[in-house]
Amino acid sequence: MEQTWRWFGPRDAVTLTDARQAGATGVVTALHDIPPGEVWSVDAIHERQGTIAAAGLTWSVVESVNVSEQIKKRGPDSQRHIDNYCATLRNLAVCGIRTVCYNFMPVLDWLRTDLEWELPDGSISMRFEALSLAAFDLFILKRPGAERDWSEEQQREAHAHLERMSESERDRLVRTVLAGLPGTSEIYTLDYVRNAIASYGDIGRDGLRANLGEFLRAVCPCAEEVGVRLCIHPDDPPRPLLGLPRIASTGEDLQFILDQTPEPANGITFCSGSLGARPDNNLPDIMQRVASRIYFVHLRSTKREAGHDAFYEAAHLAGDVDIVTLMKLLVHEERRRVATGDAHPIPFRPDHGNKILTDMGRPSVPGYPAVGRLRGLAELRGVMTTVQALT
Repeated sequence: MEQTWRWFGPRDAVTLTDARQAGATGVVTALHDIPPGEVWSVDAIHERQGTIAAAGLTWSVVESVNVSEQIKKRGPDSQRHIDNYCATLRNLAVCGIRTVCYNFMPVLDWLRTDLEWELPDGSISMRFEALSLAAFDLFILKRPGAERDWSEEQQREAHAHLERMSESERDRLVRTVLAGLPGTSEIYTLDYVRNAIASYGDIGRDGLRANLGEFLRAVCPCAEEVGVRLCIHPDDPPRPLLGLPRIASTGEDLQFILDQTPEPANGITFCSGSLGARPDNNLPDIMQRVASRIYFVHLRSTKREAGHDAFYEAAHLAGDVDIVTLMKLLVHEERRRVATGDAHPIPFRPDHGNKILTDMGRPSVPGYPAVGRLRGLAELRGVMTTVQALT
């Protein structure tokens, strides 16, 4: 298996040198400055490759070639964006990059309600709490129809929760929810989010599923032709948010996605943290069901809070996710592939990480500090090495 590290480009305060010293050999990155729907040129890809190679590393995985809102909604510009997506896949293949992560989450990517949640040992985690999201949705965003998504009891509790918050705490909640996509400088406004949500009006879960199917049937033949493996990232968190549907949250969802096209290029990014935040997801069972189509792995653990509709990012070998069992299954799957002539190692990365030690006060993208991820990668490497030796 290939040990990789997410890097957000030249502006990332966590450097490629940090990644190499952490023990990674592959880099997971993207051309974040190019808007969704536009083509990544060969020259731009080569330039980023050269930067990574100069640090003694390899650009192993693209995360992500973002799918535009036009494609997700099948808007008037969707066909041009699909054509450009295929052009980008061809250009990546020319450069020898053949694993592309993407997601199909409408409007907002992953969402948390607190980016600075202090754990008992003093480390800093990220947290999602439904009560805080309800307060934001009902009384700050004031989304039309929001009351239909929250019970009367939840609405009362959310109002009381908001009343207990100071002005600065409310402002921080708004900034946290509207933080935009990781790796970009974009910060959404409340008006933008209201309008973006409204633009999904009548699409619903079935409509979004249909649009994903159309996208896959358009791009997977191209990906198959040039030898690129596409792998969808699960929803994070795996639940509807702000009235928007989520369609990659369960094992059934992932199977539905794989069934949309016959091409093996249509695959999965298995994210144990995203899927693990939902208590009815049996992660080992899901992994076994889709194992042959897992082309990229995010390993992390979340801890669901008893008595609350909430979870936080736990240390990689803590929380509710059985990382050891998942690693055993991944090692078994990679050995099966080798036996069939597939020499591509499965790339994995320590997804997210808590701020510890010198991470405190050092700038980093939320969830991606240097030392916290170094610890995570070291723990995962230890588990992998032990599993490989004993099985």
